[in-house]
Amino acid sequence: MEESLLIKHKFKIILVGFITGLTNGLFGAGGGTIVVPAMERILKVEEHESHATAIAVILPLSIMSTFIYTRHQILDWKSIIYVAIGGVGGGILGAKLLCKISPQWLHKIFGLFMIAASIRMILG
Repeated sequence: MEESLLIKHKFKIILVGFITGLTNGLFGAGGGTIVVPAMERILKVEEHESHATAIAVILPLSIMSTFIYTRHQILDWKSIIYVAIGGVGGGILGAKLLCKISPQWLHKIFGLFMIAASIRMILG
């Protein structure tokens, strides 16, 4: 890849990361809602790789957000423990299922989740 294109590509990756981090800090979302579509459309990354990468991106974002939220004492630690227990089980199952779903179905399922979440947020 030509050096100027490489620099431009790295800038796009950093910009996607910045927007993802900002969204994560403000709304507690960003891994899937921002990273997956951005990686697919802007960075031209394959569907399964985009979803898997989004999961890996969540960890450092969550650690930073947790540190800041802890300093401001706005975390419900009792809920965190129980949600984390369920989240680990769901994460294991989801990661195994990701490898078995075709890119076309993965795209459709992800889109339906995004639409459902959007409608739920709008309706309150």
